[in-house]
Formats: sequence, C-alpha cells, structure tokens
Amino acid sequence: MPFISVEAVHPTHEQKGRLIAEITRIASEILELPQSSFYVLVKENDSDNWGVGGKQLSIILAEREK
Repeated sequence: MPFISVEAVHPTHEQKGRLIAEITRIASEILELPQSSFYVLVKENDSDNWGVGGKQLSIILAEREK
C-alpha cells in the first residue's frame, strides 16, 4: 500500500481534505491502483520551523505583509 506524506504550514481543514482527495486521485491514476490502496499523511508545521534563505519562514511572511 503506497504511503504519501505532505508537509505544509498550517493548512485549513478544507485544504487538507482537498490535498488528500486530489493526491490520492492522481496517484491512483498514475500507479493504476485503487484509491483505497493509498495512505496520505498531512504533517502540519509551524512557520517558525521552516527556514528559507537563512530566515525563518514566519519572518519572511511577516515582511511580505508590510
């Protein structure tokens, strides 16, 4: 059974549902396996735990809002 893991910064309940549904659908088509074969895990991460270009993502996002 295929296992797919996705990491994201605080997706909404609706976004997680759509991610799970669409990733499962597409992987099922590509691998020619039934959708019931797939496990999908959405890992939520705080933006302080991500770094981009030497800066925490929370800082980068705050700078963009200015």
